[in-house]
Amino acid sequence: MTADTPQPVLRDRYGRAVNYLRVSVTDRCNLRCFYCLPRDCAVPRRNDSLSLEELAAVVGVAVGLGISKIRITGGEPLVRPGVIEFVRRLRAVPGISDLALSTNGTLLAEHAAALKAAGLMRINVSLDSLRPEVFRAISGRNDVDRVCAGIAAARAAGLQPIKLNVVVMRGVNDDELPRMIEFAAGQGAQVRFIEYMPLGIGQRWESSYISRAEILERIRPQLKPEPPRQQAGDTATYYALQGGGEAGIISPVSCRFCELCNRLRLTVDGKLRPCLTGEGEVDVHRALRPQVLPEHISECFHAAIAGRQQIGTYRPATGPQSSATPKPMAAIGG
Repeated sequence: MTADTPQPVLRDRYGRAVNYLRVSVTDRCNLRCFYCLPRDCAVPRRNDSLSLEELAAVVGVAVGLGISKIRITGGEPLVRPGVIEFVRRLRAVPGISDLALSTNGTLLAEHAAALKAAGLMRINVSLDSLRPEVFRAISGRNDVDRVCAGIAAARAAGLQPIKLNVVVMRGVNDDELPRMIEFAAGQGAQVRFIEYMPLGIGQRWESSYISRAEILERIRPQLKPEPPRQQAGDTATYYALQGGGEAGIISPVSCRFCELCNRLRLTVDGKLRPCLTGEGEVDVHRALRPQVLPEHISECFHAAIAGRQQIGTYRPATGPQSSATPKPMAAIGG
């Protein structure tokens, strides 16, 4: 494709352009956050996981169809051997304008410089609490200091912007929101508060959920009296801070943004997922094995686009196995 060739556009039946692919390289994680990979949820031993070469082949076809934004996810992507070389390989694909990675940050201090050198452009770090006891209650480990060291290493390596994702939960970390804003500012990062979703095999949703309106009330003293900002293709709404910069709120439950959705998800077990909240998936294994067939990969993408819902459907969780999606979030790719 030359500079004069129009970029192709994937568009669903509701007119939404799709240019963003989230690529999960693993469903394994070194933390066990109860809303993502509950401790009573067994992680399967897979023999159907795609190799990094197969994942790269799918990305290559996706870019030819109009995908320009790639985010590497997990599980925890940095536990997958070869992920640095995978970043380098994707960065060399013409047509990718945005290459990012989401991580829990525990391994970031060791890998930040190599990720930057491989071509990673920006990074999101999950950080739900700055208090060691709360961090452990959420994740099962006392790793808050390792995450903070990883954030500092990412900043030193020049990975910008750094976004800190905080899942807000009543009675767990909802009293830390002002402190999170201050911490992010001190790290040259941007904090984004995320509503707890009734999704996957997560627990505690009904008693823990806090809406965007309530999150705003908690942080209002730190906000400027200005209208919020919404960026095209971004799920967050951004609010200007008194001290400079912005805080984001992602509100998939109280303020649905399905009309803005521009993404597909590729799971490590070879499924293209049209919607985070739905079970409809397109299996790409047949397009990769016993040999890679680009035309069949393309067909899978068009099938996934055709399967996109106009509006996703959540079902409030009432128990460990009651939700819209029986998979844990770690197996979906976030």
